[in-house]
Amino acid sequence: MGVKLSDIQDARRILSGVAIPTPTLFDDRLSREIGAKAHLKAECLQRSGSFKIRGAYNRISRLTDEEKRRGVVAASAGNHAQGVALAATLNGIKSTIVLPTTAPLTKITATKNFGGDVVLFGSTFDEAVEHSRELQEKHGYTYVHAFDDDLVIAGQGTIGLEIIEALPEISVVVIPIGGGGLISGIATAIKTLKPGVRIIGVQAENVAWVNPSLKAGKPVYAQPGQTIADGIAVKSPGALTFPIIQELVEEVVEVSEEEIARAIFFCVQNNRLVVEGAGAAGLAALLAKKIKVKSDDTACAVLCGGNIDANLLARVLEQVLVRQGRYIMLKLLVLDRPGMLATLLQNVAESGANVIEVFHRRAMWLAPLGRVGIQMLLEVRDEHHAKDVLKHMQDAGYQVEREGQGDWEE
Repeated sequence: MGVKLSDIQDARRILSGVAIPTPTLFDDRLSREIGAKAHLKAECLQRSGSFKIRGAYNRISRLTDEEKRRGVVAASAGNHAQGVALAATLNGIKSTIVLPTTAPLTKITATKNFGGDVVLFGSTFDEAVEHSRELQEKHGYTYVHAFDDDLVIAGQGTIGLEIIEALPEISVVVIPIGGGGLISGIATAIKTLKPGVRIIGVQAENVAWVNPSLKAGKPVYAQPGQTIADGIAVKSPGALTFPIIQELVEEVVEVSEEEIARAIFFCVQNNRLVVEGAGAAGLAALLAKKIKVKSDDTACAVLCGGNIDANLLARVLEQVLVRQGRYIMLKLLVLDRPGMLATLLQNVAESGANVIEVFHRRAMWLAPLGRVGIQMLLEVRDEHHAKDVLKHMQDAGYQVEREGQGDWEE
């Protein structure tokens, strides 16, 4: 039937008192970086940690009494799982959620806490979908699709209404794409109300099906790849969402893992927002200058989720600090005598660097007898300070080397 503005407006009435109208935040630093007015739609602050409650609740609340009695089933990379589990619980319905075995523990635990019965199956989202369909047939559950459902798309489109109301002057909206439900809903709402707004989609370059599909004029499956943006790691286009993307989306860009990591760091450092990889994809595209904007543009990036595992967040932040020259690794030899390490650390303190970790290396480095190898991870202010620290240690008489960041293939 296709999603219309009236469907999205109706979804908004259904979601009143359930979904949070999330804030649209002006970002001064991002605005300076891109040379235009920049805003962030903080859907990472939504109930269940992402936008998914909007579409899931709009779909589940409309089930018949018989469908509610049988319960619902869904497959998810993580966020849809939490949205469906919460929406089902709010409606007093049993939910069974199939997640890939690779799903972050944070999302598995949260899904259970929202009342969902979790089944782990397969290594990819698509394998989880296949198994969820088998459970649907076996038990008679109602299937709640993550993106290829008109009611789900309409629910996600309510974000577009909020953006228009918060930013009547909006000219560019940047939206992550997994299966396409989010961008389809938002694009339908915004293009109906303000046809001149540019809608830009963003995918992780390691799992990207949209541009190949647009080029071919038909759905093309992406090759499965690894990405920290697990929430948009969907390799198959939706039958409903792909035509909407073809019609309403001006451009789709792709971002690297390093660019996504930088955007996660940017949100934490500058906006005090915790955002997952998928949620940061739109911001990543803006920071990487992959989207052309004019000085009179008003842009908004949708931060669609904040469900990132704490361990992964810590690793991302640390890696970005290394890439920015805020963390450096020094390697040197000292006499293997009492007090030598204390003297070394005193010299580090005099340089203004902060010691994060210290490692003694003997056998592994084949350090000369009577000496011990020391490896130090230091926190510095910036690259200029890093060079000052290195010179200070050399002037103090140490033969010191700065280790590189490594040369790993992504």
